[in-house]
Amino acid sequence: MPRPRLQSLLPFLRWLPNCSKRSLGKDLLVGLNGAILALPQSIAYALIAGLPPQYGLYAAIVPVLVACLWGSSSYLICGPTAAISIVLFSSISPMATPASDDFITLILLLTLLAGICQWLLGLLRFGALVNFVSHSVVLGFTIGAALVIGIGQMPNLLGLTVTSQTTALMSLLRLGEHLAESDWRSLAIALFTLAISLLSKRLSPRLPALLIGIVAASLLVMAWPEQFGSVALVSRFEGRLPPFALLDLNLTTVLQLLPAAVACGLLGLVTSLSIARALAEKSQQLFDANQEVRAQGLSNIVGPWFGGSLSAGSFTRSALNQQAGACSPMAGVFSALLVALFALFGSRLFAYVPIPAMAASILLICWGLLDMTAVKALKRVSRSEFLVMLLTVLATLLLELQSAIYAGVLASLIVYLKRTSQPRVRQWQEGETDWLCIEGSIFFGACPYLQQLLQRSSARRVMIDARHINFIDYAGVSMLHQEARRLQTQQRHLVLHHARPHVISEIEKFEGRERCPVQFA
Repeated sequence: MPRPRLQSLLPFLRWLPNCSKRSLGKDLLVGLNGAILALPQSIAYALIAGLPPQYGLYAAIVPVLVACLWGSSSYLICGPTAAISIVLFSSISPMATPASDDFITLILLLTLLAGICQWLLGLLRFGALVNFVSHSVVLGFTIGAALVIGIGQMPNLLGLTVTSQTTALMSLLRLGEHLAESDWRSLAIALFTLAISLLSKRLSPRLPALLIGIVAASLLVMAWPEQFGSVALVSRFEGRLPPFALLDLNLTTVLQLLPAAVACGLLGLVTSLSIARALAEKSQQLFDANQEVRAQGLSNIVGPWFGGSLSAGSFTRSALNQQAGACSPMAGVFSALLVALFALFGSRLFAYVPIPAMAASILLICWGLLDMTAVKALKRVSRSEFLVMLLTVLATLLLELQSAIYAGVLASLIVYLKRTSQPRVRQWQEGETDWLCIEGSIFFGACPYLQQLLQRSSARRVMIDARHINFIDYAGVSMLHQEARRLQTQQRHLVLHHARPHVISEIEKFEGRERCPVQFA
């Protein structure tokens, strides 16, 4: 097989031969830091998704290995994320009891379907499609997801048993009904975890604050059993490598999960590509969006056969990867292998972790998702995009999360179409000539607006400065012909000034050059 084709099938062959002992040693150290950060996060995200804790570790092993080896970014690290986890939970919890075998099966099947959607987009080189999910939608969804996750963790933080609801608002109302039953011991453990984690972060941002807070809370519960012995602990799980299991590809279930799978797949791609693009710009690294889309899809196609739920780019782990000086994607590979070692030999330690401590750690993660600086900047720059962001936040609280993504995208597209349907037009008059300088395309959406402007003119000659018109469609051509004919009946003229050759060609094709009523200058 020719070398270029082999490298396209196995992209890691492009950079792996360039790794040296020194670079691998540095990547191993960076991978260790990443694994330390991944351990508490992965367990927390599994609990958010309604999965047993070991499935968080599984999602940080095989999917990460595949995404690092087949991806385009040297720094992007994938795995379970807060937003993806809450979408998975909201999508599957109405269909099965969280943490049950049926629930796990549905989560893994949804992951496979989302991975196939992602891989097909990459195969068809449609990676740019994710750009239609605007920054305001991603920002609004991230903030909304943080609020949804925080509300969802309040029962664990307060020691309550509350049945899961389909929306955040319903969950908040149900929580209020049981608030009087709160356990002060669980709340005390949660506050202690928060205090230790925040203190660790203040002393040194490089410290694994989440891990330190969880360990401290676990030691407190072990040291004072007469006071905190009733606090719920994380379920014990068997230490093992990710198990291989066949998925039940039932057609009825596949069709039922497909809408949620598409939403989850798009959300994962938008998150991953946004992080990868930002890191690439910062490091001046070349970045292939379509290759990254294929890698994300492949990781989510392979992952569920080994217990891995849907994975996407993790900003905290990816940023740590770059800041710590990773030399190649091997840093992510080492991180996944070290998590696998812990899953095999260190799983018993998590049986001593209090659930309120995990809930407190999740709240800290949610706080990190609230990017208020970006919100203020968005409000200053674009009020319409700010409204789209607010609408997306409200949608996440009032609707199921996958529906909130669609609502945000729809709102963003409506704002875009409204903006393009009224292109900027500068008008002035010179003698018996009305000038209109159109700065935008003449397409079906803009035709009514432009036609009204043309019909308001009473000058003998209407001159359109067309140098900024890059595109004109059939509706635009038809409208110009119609207006030119109307002006001709009144002994008036419609003239396009400095029109681009392809625009002139499209207009002349309508009725032929000889019969074209539009004049050019």
